Amino acid sequence: MVPNGKSPLTPLAQEALDTLAKGLPEEREFTYKQAYAILKEEEDLGESAAEDIIERLYMKGHLYEVEEKLRITDY
Repeated sequence: MVPNGKSPLTPLAQEALDTLAKGLPEEREFTYKQAYAILKEEEDLGESAAEDIIERLYMKGHLYEVEEKLRITDY
């Protein structure tokens, strides 16, 4: 069992999560479009790869959605 209850991430997904956390706006939330743009600019990921990683982070509990905006869980 993982200490914080979240599933472990692949190195690429962990790097993407770290990048999203660094690029987090003051409001502490971002749209999907903003998340894709951050990953494209900082990690050189295409939109489909960024979508896949965002989905994995969401499904594993590292991101959650509120009113169509993403937030990072306890980062």
